[in-house]
Amino acid sequence: MNKVKFFYDMHIHSDLSPCGSEDMTPNNIVNMSCIKGLDIISVTDHNAADNLPAVMELCNSSGIEFVPGIEVTTREEVHVLCYFKDIFSALKFGDLIYNSLPDIPNTPSIFGQQNIYNSKDEITGTLNKLLISTSSFSLIEIYSLTEQYHGIMIPAHINKKSNGLLGVLGFIPSNISLKFVEVYTKADIDEELIKNLNILKNSDAHYLADISEAENCFELNSLEEVYNYLCIK
Repeated sequence: MNKVKFFYDMHIHSDLSPCGSEDMTPNNIVNMSCIKGLDIISVTDHNAADNLPAVMELCNSSGIEFVPGIEVTTREEVHVLCYFKDIFSALKFGDLIYNSLPDIPNTPSIFGQQNIYNSKDEITGTLNKLLISTSSFSLIEIYSLTEQYHGIMIPAHINKKSNGLLGVLGFIPSNISLKFVEVYTKADIDEELIKNLNILKNSDAHYLADISEAENCFELNSLEEVYNYLCIK
């Protein structure tokens, strides 16, 4: 069977992330992804999963494969993308991460809103803790916890100076078995460091216009195969 190119963007922030634009509502994200010809998307808000159900519902009705995700800030201040096969695991993991955050309240006038939506783009609540805070879990702990919740941890934008694995630690740890890393395309990277790893290239979109065009793809037999490809059990 000939494999098919499925175009993806697996690093998108909704209005739940304080740094996300107020236009990043579930309907707007899914509609823009359709316009741009994407087949697979993931919403990965900072340290929370509360907008995943609404986005998943809309993706299911639009034909886009939705991979539940969260962008976690580790204790070392490294950003990692955590992906899951099912929404229930992602939500439980999200609660664990949110509860680990320090009790620093969000100040919307400074950091932005942290809004929770339903599938009609109606605001149903907000989160009070500042989501761009650092969780209490280390990199190795997040790696192990993600596995326990049947997911995979992928270091985000590893070549960014702020919050990237290489920018913070200066090396790729040998005590975790990484299969993928996300590379920030607007910065240089030593190709030798990642020669044995699979590469994700995402938008890290905080605005609708930033969501990826149909340019990065997985070559798969079917959309559902994306979980096997990403080594999500």
